[in-house]
Amino acid sequence: MPHIQPPESTFNFAQHLLAANAKRVDKLALIDDAGQLTYGQLADQVRRFAGGLKQLGLQREQRVLLLMHDSSDWVVAFLGSLYAGVVPVAVNTLLTAEDYAFMMGNSRAQAALVSAALLPTLQAALDLGGHEVKHLVVSRSAQPLPAGAVDMAAVIDQGQACVPASTHVDEPAFWLYSSGSTGKPKGTVHSQGNLFWTAELYGKPVLGLTENDTVFSAAKLFFAYGLGNALSFPLSVGATVVLMAERPTPQAVFKRLMDHQPTVFYGAPTGYGGMLASPDLPAKSQVALRMCSSAGEALPRDIGERWTAQFGCEIIDGIGSTEMLHIFLSNRPGDVRYGTTGKPVEGYEVQLRNEDGSVIEGHDQIGDLYIKGPSSALMYWNNREKSRDTFRGEWTKSGDKYTRDVDGYYTYAGRNDDMLKVSGIYVSPFEVEATLVQHPAILEAAVIGKEDSDGLTKTKAFIVLKAGQSLSEEEVKAFVKERLAPYKYPRFMEFVDELPKTATGKIQRFRLRDLERERG
Repeated sequence: MPHIQPPESTFNFAQHLLAANAKRVDKLALIDDAGQLTYGQLADQVRRFAGGLKQLGLQREQRVLLLMHDSSDWVVAFLGSLYAGVVPVAVNTLLTAEDYAFMMGNSRAQAALVSAALLPTLQAALDLGGHEVKHLVVSRSAQPLPAGAVDMAAVIDQGQACVPASTHVDEPAFWLYSSGSTGKPKGTVHSQGNLFWTAELYGKPVLGLTENDTVFSAAKLFFAYGLGNALSFPLSVGATVVLMAERPTPQAVFKRLMDHQPTVFYGAPTGYGGMLASPDLPAKSQVALRMCSSAGEALPRDIGERWTAQFGCEIIDGIGSTEMLHIFLSNRPGDVRYGTTGKPVEGYEVQLRNEDGSVIEGHDQIGDLYIKGPSSALMYWNNREKSRDTFRGEWTKSGDKYTRDVDGYYTYAGRNDDMLKVSGIYVSPFEVEATLVQHPAILEAAVIGKEDSDGLTKTKAFIVLKAGQSLSEEEVKAFVKERLAPYKYPRFMEFVDELPKTATGKIQRFRLRDLERERG
């Protein structure tokens, strides 16, 4: 563990951030689509919103659903809740009413904090019943509010600034729901101290963030990656954050890169690929980037190399998880090996294990990735079976397959559920996908297993071509055969217009597998 003074047993992360920036009252903290807040204004709104929650009758440790687009209101709602000892349950903004109904019932949320644009979907979820929500707080509504709802600005304006709750460093502070790619989403419970540790172990030493940086994250705040990128990391050092409510299309991202000149940008591989393929890609002289970050899925070497050639800055690729809160395995500035996920972040330990649980000591063997570090979640709410399977003493099982080379660099092989066995040998779908996207005509690819006429598993590739491009199956097969072992090239392929993805840009291979099963 690096020489970092750990938090005291009584620790409130929101109060920690406000204290760290107490002398920066006039420094710009947040820029969003509607305006901006200084650190002094942010501190005032956080304290008032915390007081407003108490005036609504919310008690310490009670949950509140946080369904909001990225904005300064999101940050105030999250930190104000932590400050009051209330537990925000930050959720994906692209889900269905049925999903939100489940999350409200599962978390027993007593209030819902919602952006006006998302109110119709939330209202439909509330109408489904099965929840305990008593208060509805709406952010930035231009329309009359439903009966009983209150405006967030009014809660802040009328709130009496209060003292921070004397929370324990290990006390549940907030929840993030897992993606739920297998079964119902799981409420992942994080402590007050976990936000501190990710900022101290990754945001400061690896990214090297300072108060002179302006940062912009395409990954949204409800995503563990985005929460660190655009809240806990920059606010820990007094940096300025650019927030964007809309979807991170290439054009929307380019606008922020050019208008606000951020020095650090955080994205996901799919987004970087889409930007590089856009005819509107800015020139290096139009942006101020000193560093970029990638997570969510492994970054293909080709995308990293082309981005660096375009903008003259590295993409620091890493892997984190909802369960570990942020990145624990990463490339580093000046030590980027594209195609790998780098080495363990100082303060974390990483192991590769065989299916029997034994530790793999050698090199270039595919194993299950386990992590030990201070930012691990406490549990999955009301799900003992899944909690015991994932949180194993000091170690957390990631669900990812990796290899480690002789130099200590780790390379992603795929999710456990995505791995293929072809001719009795593990095949990483990501390895095949990363090879496919090296072809100049291919924008994206996803690889799954498909049984042939003999019942044997072979690889199938779903391919998205760049605009105006065409390819034959034989051309694709020949391209891959030149670069990979013969048993890995896709025996089957299908050209599609788009791939199914999560809100955070991860390819949903399970949907492609379901499609194949439906076809029979």
